[in-house]
Amino acid sequence: MKAGWFRRGRFGRGLISLALVALVLIQSPAAAAWGNEGHTYINRVAAEKIPATMPRFLRLAVAEIAYLGPEPDRWRSPSEFALKNAQEPDHFIDLERVSWLDPLPPGRYEFLRKLYEKRAATTDHPDDYLPERVGLQPYITMEVYGRLKAAFREYRQRRAAHQPTEAVEHAIIFYAGWLGHYVADGSQPLHTTIHYNGWVGPNPNGYTTEHGIHAQFETTYVAAKITARDFAGYVKAPERLDDPFARYVAYLRQSNSMVEDVYRLEKAGGFTGKGTPAAFEFTTHRLAAGSQMLLNLWYTAWLESATPVPEHAPLVPAPK
Repeated sequence: MKAGWFRRGRFGRGLISLALVALVLIQSPAAAAWGNEGHTYINRVAAEKIPATMPRFLRLAVAEIAYLGPEPDRWRSPSEFALKNAQEPDHFIDLERVSWLDPLPPGRYEFLRKLYEKRAATTDHPDDYLPERVGLQPYITMEVYGRLKAAFREYRQRRAAHQPTEAVEHAIIFYAGWLGHYVADGSQPLHTTIHYNGWVGPNPNGYTTEHGIHAQFETTYVAAKITARDFAGYVKAPERLDDPFARYVAYLRQSNSMVEDVYRLEKAGGFTGKGTPAAFEFTTHRLAAGSQMLLNLWYTAWLESATPVPEHAPLVPAPK
């Protein structure tokens, strides 16, 4: 579920795997984005498509990776205020608010600097450019991708040195599953827009302005009408991404281009009652897009991890 929806009013495997599967089955649908089911399905389908050229332990971790799909939505309890507050903008980006910034800078802090400069130069609703209003979705995604790539590199190095790899295998599984959450959020058009939960501003097409479309589409409808097998066949062999950040931003922009499709389908009753074939086709293809991008990022991280990199230099004080 888009963090912004509530921001403004808004591993020894055997027994562990069985426990993880049980947790997937009992998780409340309302507790997670794309619905708990949607996030679980996206991770599961991607994990089932991992090619034989990637590590075997990862291909055997389908249950763990599926369980981790909704994980960041389990970090939203008010009981952990600092965690909830810090990570809410990670789940979305309102691309309309950054239409003036193209291309998006690849680094989080450069992006933040641009937002604050824009805010300082704006007299009409300057707070629309606060990071927590705009969202940071592509940045957390690339940061978790970087963690995964670094862990794959460590795995390769340990294998080459004939050292134990079990600990880094657990880290890789966690990073792969964690990454899946944000990639899945990015395939949901309402995670990329100011129209995240009811149309705002001029509305010549008469789209709903009621708060509720977000959960109705991604949670209630998916839980009631969609299963993983409905879209698994759309996910193909992974592709190596030449520029992961640029390709991921393009993926977000594609999702954003489909915002009105969600509203048109809602207006036609696509997400209520028996639903409509058009709503089913649209939703399964968006879920498949999430699995495909996730698989592509896993595959790219694995291949890129084979490239040697220099050890990071120790931090030293800047000369005065």
